[in-house]
Amino acid sequence: MTRRISWALLAILVLAQICYPLTTGATRAGLTVATVVLGWLLSVGHALLSRGPRVAAALVAVATGGGFAIEAIGVATGVPFGSYDYSGELGPKLAGVPLIIPLAWTWMAWPAWLAAVRLTGGTAATVGGGRPTAGGSGSTVGRWVGRIALATVGLAAWDLFLDPQMVAEGYWVWRDATPALPGLPGIPVSNYLGWLLFAVLMMSALRPLAGPAAEHTDRRDHPMVALYLWTYFSSILAHAVFLDLPASALWGAAGMSVTAVPLAVTLLRARRARDTRREDHQPHRPGVDATR
Repeated sequence: MTRRISWALLAILVLAQICYPLTTGATRAGLTVATVVLGWLLSVGHALLSRGPRVAAALVAVATGGGFAIEAIGVATGVPFGSYDYSGELGPKLAGVPLIIPLAWTWMAWPAWLAAVRLTGGTAATVGGGRPTAGGSGSTVGRWVGRIALATVGLAAWDLFLDPQMVAEGYWVWRDATPALPGLPGIPVSNYLGWLLFAVLMMSALRPLAGPAAEHTDRRDHPMVALYLWTYFSSILAHAVFLDLPASALWGAAGMSVTAVPLAVTLLRARRARDTRREDHQPHRPGVDATR
């Protein structure tokens, strides 16, 4: 049930994102809002169905609630991102922040967390058809630090795609955009540092609030892993080919690769290992397999 619902929502989300470059003006802005809402429903719904209300509530509290708080502070004070203002194209605002903005933080926070868990040994084995139990001998300090770091970069680096795209559309504007990264004018470096700061706080708070259910991954999380990798590879393609944003394609590709590339390699290796085990367990036919 969890996987079917998640795959269905992911398919709708992918379709909406494919349509994005084909639209303009108010239609594109409306599609942006719809995409963010779909992403929020996908991530929060997956957390709820796969791990229960505690994890979902923790995700909403940390990413949605925390995302709104940091954005409201940012709009009012310029800390920690820099001074900026939102246009009116992204729907209703509260404290100067469009209500969909904290939903976007939540949308990508959950798959970034699960990607980091997978990469730091958080795979699970199902015992007797029951609840999955985390593999390994338990979390160490080194593993926890590595997990937080990967999840932080995995989320914050997404903004190397997101901010140039949204600024190009005029959805928000920076009052002082210097210094900026080479090729990405109009966005101060302080914005990306602010993302890193808030992402590390968010990821550090998520595990204690969510409990041990957030420490493992299993087959139910395949849609979230697919969401993360789709976001990475499709953003590179969209920025480089359809949105005329080659610099952000390069910056985003480099930044998100820290998490996305090892994740893709890990999944490919796991699939090959499963295929090898399956072949080893196939019965050999006398007189036929002996000739291989």
